[in-house]
Order: sequence, then C-alpha cells, then structure tokens
Amino acid sequence: MDHEAAQDTFGICTQWRKSSYSSPDGQECVEVITELPGWVGVRDSKLGADSLVLAFTAAQWHAMVAGARAGRLDA
Repeated sequence: MDHEAAQDTFGICTQWRKSSYSSPDGQECVEVITELPGWVGVRDSKLGADSLVLAFTAAQWHAMVAGARAGRLDA
C-alpha cells in the first residue's frame, strides 16, 4: 500500500483518538489512528472527517516521534 491509498483508507476509518498532548480547550488538537496495520494517520480534530490526513508508515511515525522527543523538530 502506498501513502495515497493509506490516506484514502483513513478517510473511512472511525477509531480516531485525540492526542494526550492536545490543548485542553480543544483548539490545537490532533487525532491519530492506527486502525490500518503498519500505518498511522494524523488529522486536525477541529475539522474531523473534513480534515486532510497525514499518513505515516509505522517506521516513519516512530522516527518522527523519536525526533520530537529528542528536540530535533523544535523550531
């Protein structure tokens, strides 16, 4: 499966969950989904089903999270 097919598939998935690091007022939230084996989807919770979806392979997701935790993604 490629990224485009994963994005299309995430568009019909229903098991999205809000990030525990989202802001309490709900204005800066992302949702993630792992319903598709080997893939992680990320979307803007304010837009819900209308949001664009970023599709990461599991390896890409783990690398991105590790980079964020190490401060390599700080502006």
